[in-house]
Amino acid sequence: MGELAAAAGLHTSTAFHLLRTLVGLGYLDQDPESRLYRIGSRLFALAAAALDEARLVAAAGPILERLARATGATVHLAVRSHTEIVVVARAQPPGLLQLAERPGGTRPAHATAIGKILLAALPEDEREELARHLELRRFTPGTIVEPARLLAELAEVAASGVAFDRGELDPEIRCAAVGVFDFAGRCVAALGLSGPVFRLDEETLRALVPALRAGAEELSRLLGHSAASRPPARSGPHAPSSPSSGAKPGRAGSARSSATTARSSPATAAAAAVRRSGGKR
Repeated sequence: MGELAAAAGLHTSTAFHLLRTLVGLGYLDQDPESRLYRIGSRLFALAAAALDEARLVAAAGPILERLARATGATVHLAVRSHTEIVVVARAQPPGLLQLAERPGGTRPAHATAIGKILLAALPEDEREELARHLELRRFTPGTIVEPARLLAELAEVAASGVAFDRGELDPEIRCAAVGVFDFAGRCVAALGLSGPVFRLDEETLRALVPALRAGAEELSRLLGHSAASRPPARSGPHAPSSPSSGAKPGRAGSARSSATTARSSPATAAAAAVRRSGGKR
């Protein structure tokens, strides 16, 4: 303790309390005989998480760029850090009009499509607990600020596998997002696309969801995910059923069929959807 206090320029009593706290949290361990300190398991867990995030961003880069070119929308990848949503990667389409958003920025979970996807991936009891502690700040007239309404929206997102931001953070911006899964079937990130409302009306945004799903499935496969490792699908208004096979309804089958369609020509399908809606590239 004396060596650490001297190295950090702290009074020994201050160093003692800080070290005791770090040991209690698992960030440091203390040998009971020598009384020397060493790095604890929690720090290794943080390092592993950082490595996973770096791998995620590296794998996502080419996918985000292709999606941005194909859809004409800004594409972003986000992860959850407690109650905050952090944008870790981003790609912009060619053109002069671009959204003023940078990787590393945080977004409110309740008012964004990427946030809703990551909240909806939580177990129901954790969703309810988190909804009680979130600051449901109103950003626009469309922002969801009632816990009960937010939980109902998250249940729909969990059932359908896709979330929308209909001008809830910025009245001029529309967004859609889907989940990215790891080898254990956990939703580790949200892949979203966004753009100004004059280019991405509701119909155009929904037409781009298959291409967005295909990109998320490609990234998920790079993280070791397979359809078999995904958690059991939830039933819902958008979940397909297969009574002849006896399989449970869920979004995995829908995502696979949508991804198959999108993979046949994602750029052509996405561009055609934008042209049909009258939006400018």
